Parts: sequence; C-alpha cells; structure tokens
Amino acid sequence: MTGRYCYKEVLPFIAMVGIECSNVGVNILFKAATQKGLSYYAFIAYSYLISVLFLLLPLPFVFRWSRGLPQLNRSLIFRIFLLGVIGVTAQLCGYKGLNYTSPTLASALSNLIPAFTFILAIIFRMEKVALRSSSSQAKILGSAVSILGALIVLLYKGSIILSTSSPTLHSPMESTAQTNWVLGGSLLAVEYLLVPIWYIIQTDIMKQYPAELIVVFLYNLSGTLISAPICLLLEENLSAWKINPDITLIAIVYSGFFCTGLSSLVHTWGIHLKGPVYVSIFKPLSIVVAAVSSVVFLGDALYFGTYEAHFLFSLLDFNSAKFESLETLREHDYLIHFCNALFDIYVLFQTL
Repeated sequence: MTGRYCYKEVLPFIAMVGIECSNVGVNILFKAATQKGLSYYAFIAYSYLISVLFLLLPLPFVFRWSRGLPQLNRSLIFRIFLLGVIGVTAQLCGYKGLNYTSPTLASALSNLIPAFTFILAIIFRMEKVALRSSSSQAKILGSAVSILGALIVLLYKGSIILSTSSPTLHSPMESTAQTNWVLGGSLLAVEYLLVPIWYIIQTDIMKQYPAELIVVFLYNLSGTLISAPICLLLEENLSAWKINPDITLIAIVYSGFFCTGLSSLVHTWGIHLKGPVYVSIFKPLSIVVAAVSSVVFLGDALYFGTYEAHFLFSLLDFNSAKFESLETLREHDYLIHFCNALFDIYVLFQTL
C-alpha cells in the first residue's frame, strides 16, 4: 500500500516540481546564452538532436521489455508526428518570446497552461464539470482569473520593486522595450495555448500506446526532422551554427537533456498516470524560481505588474486547492501554494 501510494502520489509530485525548476533553469541559461550571441533557431534544432541521442541509449532495452504493446499503426505515427509539429511551433514561439522579454514573464504567463488545459479537457470530455460543485466553481473562477492575470502582466509592467542593477533615465528606447514586451508576451501566450493541446493529444496517445519512452523518442525524432530544415532556412548565417565551449554549449546540452528530453518524458508519464490537468497545475511554482533567478543571475528587474498578477494566481490557486481537496487533491499539493505565499511575503518586505 505504501509503495503504491509513493508511486501514485509522492513520486509524481516530486518529479513535477523538479521538472518545473529545471525548465526555469533552461530559460535562464537560454537568456544568458542569447546575450552571448546564441541563435535561438540553432538552440532549438540542437536541443532536439541532443534529446534524441539521450533517449536513444535506453531504447533497445525498452523495446525488449515491451513486446506486449500494440503495434504502431499509421494513426498513432501521424499523431506523434503532429505532436512534433506542435512542439516545434511552441518552442519557436516560446523562445522568440523569451528573447524579447524575460524568464519571469515566461513563467508568469505559463499560468495560462492550467486554464487552457482545463478548458480543453472539458471540450474533449476528459474533465467533468458540475456547476453546483465547489471544486468546479473554483476551477472555472481560477481559469478566468489566470487569463485576467496574464493580461495584467502582459500589458502593465508597473514600477520596479526588485532589481540588482541601477535604474536608468527615461529614454525613447523604453517605448521599443514595451512594444517588444507585448510582442514577446503574445508569442509566449501562443506557446502556452499549444502546450495544453500537446497534453490533450498525448493523453489520447497514452491510452492507445502506453509506452512513454518510445512515444517521447518518436516525438523528439519528429521534432528533430521538422526543426532542422526549418531552422536552417530561417537562420541563414552559418556562423550562428558554430557553438563555442561556453554558456551557449551548456545551455544547449542542458536544454536537450532536461527540457526537450527528460521534461517531455516526465510530463508524458504524469499525463499517463494522473491526467493532463494534474501536470498543468504545477506551473505556478515556476514563477517563484524564475523571478528570484532572473534578478540574481541576469540582473533583470521584477516589476509590480508581474508581482500583482502573481498574487492573483496564488490567491486563486490556493482557493482552487482548498475546494479540490474535498475531492481529489492531496495535502502535498499545498506546498506549491505555500512557496508562492512565501515569495509574496518576501517581495512585500522588500518594498517596505
């Protein structure tokens, strides 16, 4: 009983928290590498290639153990290829948006993922909604406020409340920066709409072919075959494909191993075990890690608009957790909301 509980509840929780932290690390490293001249087209193509090589090593053993699996048919292969198209498109939008903005904004807007996942799960009848249920009401309200919070953090920066760099005087460059902020945020929003679609399709694939490693390998192989020619066409400067042994190489290897490879594998396993909505609810945790890391390592500023939206996310996430706990949510899920609350208190003390 204890072993089953650990596998069903504790292990998924630890894995999701770890992956969210590692994904923030990818964004931080990517932002630092682009400041050294890394092309985000080369970054995406190399990341997929490294993930394929990483997943290729244990694949023969998995094929030996999984002889009882159903045969891969054209329909499954097409859907896995579709995952590749969605994944590459999401990364193209996401990393271009991150190039215009900051890891903090990327993490703040990632709160759109639970809202969009919940909406799509209802549409595809993966999630049941009872309007008289407190849990359903909390989820609906949380989804609405997540979208509202995303608009706040996208359109309203506000004053700087945390920064390690000295403030600069107002200049015409600020209007350009604001335009890039909105454009980058819009691209990130497109990415965070595509991610729930990826979750929904992956859920359907897992029902028919429950072999996470094989599916993720084929997904990354599709992503490599799709991203390589597209990125080569879009990045015409051949010198951009030369990787120097510095932060750019670290960012690419880290992304290929943790983000494109391990993250896809853990999310697929979580979707198979717990469903797409469970995987998406861990996104609020990334705001805390991204905000602190961006200020400390990149010298980014934390704006009041980002904090204000984060406070809305935390408030609604906590209320959703409180109502959900009456039905399915376990006690350890409160840790996410507790971390968010600690971050809110820390920022408030810094502004006093």
